Amino acid sequence: MSLEQVRSEISRVDAGIIRLIAERQELADRVAHIKTKNGIAIHDEKRTAEVLSSVFDQAVERKIDPVAVRKVFEILISMSEERQKEFTDEENLL
Repeated sequence: MSLEQVRSEISRVDAGIIRLIAERQELADRVAHIKTKNGIAIHDEKRTAEVLSSVFDQAVERKIDPVAVRKVFEILISMSEERQKEFTDEENLL
């Protein structure tokens, strides 16, 4: 396989990652709706810890840097919480 072919595959994977991040953000909207409806706080320390522990373990199993993976998911969780806050603010304006 040539360098350009490998780079093309990387670009395909990158596009898939973006698609999955967008899907995760859409799910954050649904979570926000449920939390707002039930008076639940946006930040859930227990759930955050569960997710970060799970992805750390999965990274170890896949033999990729678990600390880096954990950092990526800290960013994803932060993005989700921001999205939920925006959704909650929009709900309160209606």
